[in-house]
Amino acid sequence: MSKKRQITFSLVRGALAILIALLVAMLLIFISAGGDTFGAKLAATGEALKQLLVGPLFRVNTNGVSFEGKRLADILAAMIPTTFTGLAVCIMFSANQFNLGAEGGIMLGAFVSGIVAIYVPMPPVIHAVAAVLIGGIAVGLVMLIPALLKVKLDVSEMVCSLMLNYIIMYFIKYLMNAYYADKSKGQIQTYPFLNSSRIAPLGSSPIFNSAKLTVGFVIALIAVVVCGLFMYRSRWGYQIRMIGINQDFAKYSGMKVGFIIVISQLIGGFLSGAGGGIEMLGRYPTFSWSALPGYGWTGITIAILAGNNPLFVPLAAFFMAYLQKGCDMMATYANVPMQLIDIVQGVIFLFFAAEQFLSKYRQKLVVKTAQEEIAAKAALAQEGGNANG
Repeated sequence: MSKKRQITFSLVRGALAILIALLVAMLLIFISAGGDTFGAKLAATGEALKQLLVGPLFRVNTNGVSFEGKRLADILAAMIPTTFTGLAVCIMFSANQFNLGAEGGIMLGAFVSGIVAIYVPMPPVIHAVAAVLIGGIAVGLVMLIPALLKVKLDVSEMVCSLMLNYIIMYFIKYLMNAYYADKSKGQIQTYPFLNSSRIAPLGSSPIFNSAKLTVGFVIALIAVVVCGLFMYRSRWGYQIRMIGINQDFAKYSGMKVGFIIVISQLIGGFLSGAGGGIEMLGRYPTFSWSALPGYGWTGITIAILAGNNPLFVPLAAFFMAYLQKGCDMMATYANVPMQLIDIVQGVIFLFFAAEQFLSKYRQKLVVKTAQEEIAAKAALAQEGGNANG
């Protein structure tokens, strides 16, 4: 199948999965909507859908529709951590390594960066950069655990990384309770980060400040470009993708499969850890996470939506952030449970993971491409025969 048709198929498949998920959401909204009559339930469903689909960017009232810059800034700010976890999952999944450690990784990266931001004074800018890098490196090293166990002992990286998330969470909770918590506060949190470690807002606008949209957004976009170039313009990126397509072929062609698998996990861990550090130092005054933040799970959905292509991650992250904002608006203005987003994510995941979803359409595209190639070769052969005659 040609590259153009493959992209078309991916877009159609993704759009249809999202549409089905939204239809399921609409049905659930109708069931949970208030009202004693069918008409009342329908009106409540329409109001909820308006908040879900339009509310994240526009204020709709009796005076008309008006664009809300603050809401857009909220969506862009929410994209920052999930962009990093989406990139991390893309690289690990591209090597056919179903590592689920981005969830614990982003929490560990946030914690380590926060500790550096409190106890290791440095000049401004350098402090933030060093804290984020140290957080990313720490998580990269931790991700070596499932990677090496996979390579050396053939331990399932999925199970190992999933359990590692909870080990990380409880280990951080132990450290917080025993050593790093500010006992003068009413909740478990660290002492405040030093001002030199803070990541600056994206601009001086009050909208950016209130939404806590930081320079981390630009860093996330740069990371997308770097990861795209790495995956599609570098030898290591090619080897990662080849191992994901056919590990046996990669092995017999001379690639160091074990080493490349470890590298993919290391890079994925670094990205998730750096994303946690940027999120923590840009949006929080202290470290106070007491549970896994959920960014890693969202990153899995984003990677699936992006087809493991880093360049598509921002679009998928924007969609997920938009959906989250829409569910917040529904919960606030239409009395719809926020848990609806988990159902929508699950349906999207289900259809993207289903190998046979739109398989007949894909087969038709493959056959059509093959027929066009055969016809083109026949035409060239006929022109060559006419020229010789």
